[in-house]
Amino acid sequence: MHQAPAGAAGAGGDKSESKQKKPRSFWKELPLLIVIALVLALVIKTFLVQAFSIPSASMENTLQIGDRVLVDKLTPWFGAEPERGEVIVFHDPDGWLEGEPVAEPNAVQQVLSWVGLMPSADEKDLIKRVIGVGGDTVECSGTGPLKVNGKALNEPYVYAGNTPCTPDNAGGTYKVKVPEGKVWVMGDHRQDSMDSRYHQNDKNNGFVPVGNVVGRAIVVAWPPTHWSTLPVPDTFDQSGINAAASAAPGALGLAGAVPLVLWRRRKINQRLTEGNTRVSGTGTAG
Repeated sequence: MHQAPAGAAGAGGDKSESKQKKPRSFWKELPLLIVIALVLALVIKTFLVQAFSIPSASMENTLQIGDRVLVDKLTPWFGAEPERGEVIVFHDPDGWLEGEPVAEPNAVQQVLSWVGLMPSADEKDLIKRVIGVGGDTVECSGTGPLKVNGKALNEPYVYAGNTPCTPDNAGGTYKVKVPEGKVWVMGDHRQDSMDSRYHQNDKNNGFVPVGNVVGRAIVVAWPPTHWSTLPVPDTFDQSGINAAASAAPGALGLAGAVPLVLWRRRKINQRLTEGNTRVSGTGTAG
C-alpha cells in the first residue's frame, strides 16, 4: 500500500490555517455606519435633544432670525414642567400660526430634519418665554412693568426700545390667573410678538397647555457668533414672587387645623362642664 510521505497531511493543514480573513472594505461597512448614525440621531432627537430654527423676530434680541437652538426634551420625560423665565418650544395650541407663511423643505431636508440632523422643519412649533405657571396671576397695565403675583419684573431681555407691556385694546392690557396645567407665554420682542396676550379668545384663553410643550431651549448652537446659553433671568427668583403659590399650602393647613382646634376646645369645655356638675352635686349633698 502506498503511504503518503510523512508530514504531507500536516503541511496541507498548516496551509489552510495560515489563510486569514481579509478585513472588510470601508465602503462595505459605510452603509451600516450610516444606519447606526441615523438610528442614534433619531433616538437623541426623540428623547434627548432636538434642534429648532428661529423663523421670526418675536424673541429678539435674545434669539435672532435663523438662529439654531437646542431644546432639552429629556427632563419632561421625568415629569418636569416649564418654569417661569424659561424659553420653551411648544406645539401650536390653537391656530396661532394660521396664515403664517410655511417654508417647504426639500426631500433631503425633510429626512435630515426627521432624524434630528437638521433643525426641525415643522412650522407648527413656536418659541416664547414662560411668564406665568399654574396658579400665578399675571398682569399688564399701560406700558408696564409686567407683574407676576403682584411683583414687578425687571426685564433686561426685552427688545431695546420696547415697553414691557403694550397699551392697546387687542390684549396688551390684561390681568389673568393661569390655570393649573397651563402656562402664559410672551415674546421678548414685546411689540412684535403674537403671544398669549393676543390669543385670549382661543379655546385655551391664550394659555399654553403643558402637554403642548416640546421642551426648554437651553443653548443657541448656531451660528457660532451667536453662541450662548439661555438661563432663567434673576428677576424670576425675587423674594415673594411665589407668594400666591405658597399661600395655598398655608391656607390648606389652616383649613385642616380649624376643625381640630374646635374639637379640642369642645372636649375641654365638656370636661369643665362635667367637673362643675360634680362639684355642685357634692355641695348639695353636703
